[in-house]
Amino acid sequence: MKLPGKTVWITGASSGIGEALASEYVKRGARVILSSPEVEKLNALSDSFNAFRSGSSLVVPLDLERGGDIPGIVAKTIKQAGRIDILINGAGISQRSLVIETPLEVDRKIFEINYFGAVALTKSLLPHMISNGGGTVAVISSIVGKFGFPMRSAYSASKHALHGFFETVRAELKRENIKVTIICPGRVRTNISVNAITKDGKSYGIMDRGQLKGIPPEKCARKIIRAIAGKRKEVYAGSTELLMVFIKRYFPRIFYLLSSKIKHA
Repeated sequence: MKLPGKTVWITGASSGIGEALASEYVKRGARVILSSPEVEKLNALSDSFNAFRSGSSLVVPLDLERGGDIPGIVAKTIKQAGRIDILINGAGISQRSLVIETPLEVDRKIFEINYFGAVALTKSLLPHMISNGGGTVAVISSIVGKFGFPMRSAYSASKHALHGFFETVRAELKRENIKVTIICPGRVRTNISVNAITKDGKSYGIMDRGQLKGIPPEKCARKIIRAIAGKRKEVYAGSTELLMVFIKRYFPRIFYLLSSKIKHA
């Protein structure tokens, strides 16, 4: 994939994997559209990119909980950007609460951001990509999109849902030259656990020890970019925790034994 002249729209671009992706794409000559609700962070990031190379970034504030706003934002962004070649649905929110204590409104909030927001944005942008002869849609899922995990019931469920939707997009739009890459990170050193929500809908505020030992987001971003360029259908990024996917697939009895012993923290 030749990146100079390409435009990449990244949600969740104000921090973590999304920010690292934006930085790596700019270094490779692409123009990036930066989206998240954190406008000040996006503006600062955009200023640094544009100082590196004039016109290399564009800020589009986007709150995925406000799904009704998305079609209008997409139409405006297409007019502003001209052409969008790659969409990376990177925004998401995690969870730290038990099933039995989590009210349904918390589950709905997580799904609104992680699933419905990504679906709404993708559906709004696909006609533009198809009219241009094709494009690439990527979505950041998780290894817990492959199995359930304690304290992350709605988060895991929302990631499972992404797989079902985007695998269908791939199958239906193959003839339209729409490529789909699903990314399944394990532990990446970001603030996802700090920003996770609890049963009360408040921020968890704690960096998980496992998260702290995760791979750097820059390493994850480089692997994602290679996977998208290589038209990979699915890619995993992380360390030894990725073995859980293998164990679940080939040794399910061992997986269920291990998962039942995980501390609820």
